[in-house]
Amino acid sequence: MTSKKTAGPPGDTIGFLTISTGRVTGSFLLALSFYTSNRAVPLIPSTVLGILLLILASLLAYAGVQKSLGNAPIVVSFCMTVSSLWCSSGLVQILAGQGILHGASDMRNAMIPGLVTFSLGMFIIGAVGLLQKEIAIAIMAFAISFSNAHGIVAFTDKSLGASAVACNYLIVTIVSVYLLLGEVLSFFSMQRIILPGTAPPKNKGKAQSQAKQTCKNDLVVIGLILNMSSASIFGCKLLGVTTILFVGHVPWLLVAGVYQIGICILSFRCHDPLVATFFGFTSILKFVEGYSLLFEMFHSVQPIFPTPILVVFAILFFILALFFTVKSLAEGFYVLLFAAYCIAVSCKSSGIFQCGPQGVSIVIFVASAVLALVYLYNIKSAAKIPTGKGIVKDLLSRTHIFKFAQGSNLNGPILGYSKYANADVLGHACNVLSAFCITTIDPRSSMITIMLPWKVIAGGFFQLLSGSVAFSHGKTLESTTFILYGIMWIIWGSFRFGGFYGVPRGFNTSVGIICFIMFNCFVVFCTLFFSKAWFMYSLTFELILISFLLDALDALPDGYDLAVTIIFGLVSFYCFLMALFNSTFESPQLPGGTPILKLNGSGSGSDKCPHLPCRKAASVKRIAEIMKNGGTCGIPTDTVYMLVAACSHPGAVEKAYRTKLQARDYSMSLWISSLDQLKPVKHFFDPLLWDFMEAVWPSSISLVIQKGKWIDYLGIKDSAEYIGTSQYIAIRIPDCSVATYLIDLVGPIAVTSVDPSGEADATHHNQVYAKLGNKVDGVLCDGSSPENIACTVVDCTKIENGNIGFFKVGIVPISKVLEILQSVHKKHQSGHVNAGFIDETT
Repeated sequence: MTSKKTAGPPGDTIGFLTISTGRVTGSFLLALSFYTSNRAVPLIPSTVLGILLLILASLLAYAGVQKSLGNAPIVVSFCMTVSSLWCSSGLVQILAGQGILHGASDMRNAMIPGLVTFSLGMFIIGAVGLLQKEIAIAIMAFAISFSNAHGIVAFTDKSLGASAVACNYLIVTIVSVYLLLGEVLSFFSMQRIILPGTAPPKNKGKAQSQAKQTCKNDLVVIGLILNMSSASIFGCKLLGVTTILFVGHVPWLLVAGVYQIGICILSFRCHDPLVATFFGFTSILKFVEGYSLLFEMFHSVQPIFPTPILVVFAILFFILALFFTVKSLAEGFYVLLFAAYCIAVSCKSSGIFQCGPQGVSIVIFVASAVLALVYLYNIKSAAKIPTGKGIVKDLLSRTHIFKFAQGSNLNGPILGYSKYANADVLGHACNVLSAFCITTIDPRSSMITIMLPWKVIAGGFFQLLSGSVAFSHGKTLESTTFILYGIMWIIWGSFRFGGFYGVPRGFNTSVGIICFIMFNCFVVFCTLFFSKAWFMYSLTFELILISFLLDALDALPDGYDLAVTIIFGLVSFYCFLMALFNSTFESPQLPGGTPILKLNGSGSGSDKCPHLPCRKAASVKRIAEIMKNGGTCGIPTDTVYMLVAACSHPGAVEKAYRTKLQARDYSMSLWISSLDQLKPVKHFFDPLLWDFMEAVWPSSISLVIQKGKWIDYLGIKDSAEYIGTSQYIAIRIPDCSVATYLIDLVGPIAVTSVDPSGEADATHHNQVYAKLGNKVDGVLCDGSSPENIACTVVDCTKIENGNIGFFKVGIVPISKVLEILQSVHKKHQSGHVNAGFIDETT
């Protein structure tokens, strides 16, 4: 009997259709545009073409982000690279359509650097795709690469290049239509009809599962190509390929900056904080470069590049490079190039307009291209190109001085449920940059000094991002601090460097600053109970706010603002080092200091309530001893953290029961480790119920059944009063080796959720003590819970009639439970009787 093949997941189909539709439409539009480019009046006006390219670029970016969660690095790199190419080209077309770019010379200077970058970038993707047997992607990548190359030629001789560009995009259109047709036929025929070259890769599900476990970051390649884009602009100027740096290059830089912000966020999602921080830094550079070119459009003077902040940025890049060398020597040397670039820019006030930074840009372009090729090839290839990965890490490990942080808790949330890595490193680094901005200010030339991007993007946007990630980790104080400081930097930076900070300030400005001062006073007070480092961090920022207030009142002492901003910058720099160092090494650790003040029952849970790692058998045994002595403990399960007590101690069960503010509304459940514990009393159970329990467990499904004499056999005794109701009880065998091992040590346990007033379930071990305090006697720690919702509760009180109900639908869907029940029903209808019941009747 042959089984029917089912279609792939709807999300994959929709994503593929989005990619195919975007490719077909975009490539056809470009083919048509270039084919008719020799006409006196273009068939598609530049503005219309630009807007259409922006729409299609957004579709491809969405599809690329969706694919980045799977295991398709070639597809992700292709989609995101084409998206950034079309987005940048679309903006250039809009500038030309609106008359901002004048004539063929401006279009040539604007387009050639970007075309050079994406011609090489798409060629790299095509070459790796060919080696990885992604033939369709390789053909389209090569076609777009050649179309970009012919586009460069077209600016020299339109008769030679324009038609070739159109032909190449026509190839992309044909291949995209073929892939789209193959996907449609496969979907509607339930995968019975598969066109050659359109079959999904083998073991796709296994590969995706493996990718999610290893958290590979497929977006690094597009980030490197975007670094090539900005480097190409300045390298082409130095080599004489282009004649000027002007507003026509701004779209390439701003698009690169925006996309790298997205890569930064998604790198946090891939639990790759080093890469996320790096692309956060490079995106800041892109906005600074774009703003400096845009500045000349509105002002007659050339902007000034501040030396102190660029030197500080070079130091941050240098430190980041040191930690990258622990990961890979090649990546460490690559990040070091950006430290050299910042030093080159800081040498003269003309910054990026001088030859030094442009020369470094050429080196960055070459290094980015090589690293993109190596990284993309190594993602899926069995034979890796050596990059010096792990060499420094092994050397440091052999010294027995450094112990590297490992395991699932490396980026685990504190009290929240987050799928993102910790972003504190980026938040502190951006505060360093924002602080040293103030030390650079000449009040008479603030408008011509490149400051706005440093304040609004670095100090503002990335602070808000860091605060949002900290909030998802349950770090209430840290998230509040980052968000508050981010808002302050955005408001003050825009006001001070946006031309609104004139001589008449006074009352209105002072009122706003006083509000921030009062709010930060509360933050300073809270940090007294947190750590000395965070106390100094918030206190020195309070001094900066006071300097803003004195400046608004025209009562600022000479040198005060410079002194407090340097102090805040140094404190932020230490916090940056501490966050980066402590997230890399388990020991030694840079000290953050103990809390200055402590409250009873708060912040000292590890002293009064032992928090033990669940991976050690000794930890589980110690928790078992606590429970055998009448204690209540928080443990990890196959869903969320639960509060448990040994059923052999009615006092402990009552204590766990009383943790609920309205205990009668929240019945406790009974957990056992194996169905063998009930075999001596299985004659009390209906055969259908018994078979259903055998089929369901172990799992995240609790079954509500009738209480009976079988409870006395388990030794529950007086604990039964607090477990379930007078007639019914919920019972479960968890699909968690730690929980079942603990039950084997202490016997059946009474279980309730860690939510005294019915709030959200506990998804991290630190939440257990935070919610229950002294009501819990021990916590078994395993970082983030595997799920963020509890189990499914099934009503089996009338199962003998073939009916079940659902008290609560949790992690296991109704359809899955009904499918199991149906399979058990079929066995009984075919005359199957459980062997255990046959033995009893004979």
